[in-house]
Amino acid sequence: MNKLIISLLAIVMATVSCKKSDIYSEQVIKAVKGIEVSQADSFLFEKPVTVTASHCDRSAGGLHDFYSEGDYWWPDPENPDGPYIQKDGQSNPGNFSEHRHAMVRMSEMVATLTSAWLLTGEKKYADKAMEHLNAWFIDTTTMMNPNMLYAQAIKGRYTGRSIGLIDAYHFVEIAQSAKVLSAKGGITAEQSKKIKKWFSRFLEWMTTHEYGIKELNAENNHGTCWVATASAMAVLVDDRKVIDMCVDRFKNILLPNQMESDGSFPRELKRTKPYGYSLFNIDAFCNVAQILSTPESNLWTYEMPDGRSLKQGMEFIYPFVADKSKWTYPQDIYIWNEWPQRQSSLLFAGVAYNNPHYIDTYLKLPVKPTHPEVLRNLPVRHPVIWLMN
Repeated sequence: MNKLIISLLAIVMATVSCKKSDIYSEQVIKAVKGIEVSQADSFLFEKPVTVTASHCDRSAGGLHDFYSEGDYWWPDPENPDGPYIQKDGQSNPGNFSEHRHAMVRMSEMVATLTSAWLLTGEKKYADKAMEHLNAWFIDTTTMMNPNMLYAQAIKGRYTGRSIGLIDAYHFVEIAQSAKVLSAKGGITAEQSKKIKKWFSRFLEWMTTHEYGIKELNAENNHGTCWVATASAMAVLVDDRKVIDMCVDRFKNILLPNQMESDGSFPRELKRTKPYGYSLFNIDAFCNVAQILSTPESNLWTYEMPDGRSLKQGMEFIYPFVADKSKWTYPQDIYIWNEWPQRQSSLLFAGVAYNNPHYIDTYLKLPVKPTHPEVLRNLPVRHPVIWLMN
């Protein structure tokens, strides 16, 4: 009898917890509905812009290849025509960034349009989202090649680098949008099949090419972002092998190798932008948990034998998000004033842990960032496609 009572109580508590989560989700959706639909309306008149719209003479790739240059690399004053030199944390505005901007733009538009479709049911939003998806992933005259061979190149040093794969982090909300549109009938089965084919090819590249493997093994935020990016794509195309590998990596590689006993990320705290990088990494961790967690394998509740967990990571960073003046580490040397924004960690952890403080703080933060560096470091910005999927 006692076991039966305990089981019934557990069911009741779980039901109450789910209801609270639903309330928080509804609160967020209600708060962003008008903004998302209004923004989507403005996007109805925007044409797709893909990597084929611009090309850099310094790129070793072709018209369909994504190209970007390392952010913190600058011309050498002592040798202006020679190899670039590094200035950690200081982004060079003269570097080629058109492809990155086009990707961020596409991610913003597709996720916003998909959100508006979910909120209103109006097909015009799904159709417009599909126009962008078609241009990037299906139409052979404008599509991007499914790799990152030439990302974050450095003049005079590298035509591309493994860390360039982090630019693909902005595909996370594209994959999520495509997943929602496919599952709920926003696009046709044939359209869905063609989009998934592209992402399957990209996923194969990032799991087999030396750049992808090196990035997978990175012991800082790059490794976390690899898992987040691969997870979103693997869930879209239902690649169980990659999904299982990402779950295992979260538990046995990311948490043990990156998180300190107090929930901090020491490798991020050593950077010239410790605050921004700490936010970026906890967001990536929470994005992975949001993408991969299931009732059978819940990464939100996973805890290492020594107590390290995602919950502990949130407990470390949250006081500094709620009140940045409490930050006890050095200030970031760049865009210090722009942080925090509506961090995805607050949203996802708030719902997962039924924490009203996280949700309230999330809703009080700036709604639509405009600074390009903030946009680059905040790839998950559209709650509707995650809470109404």
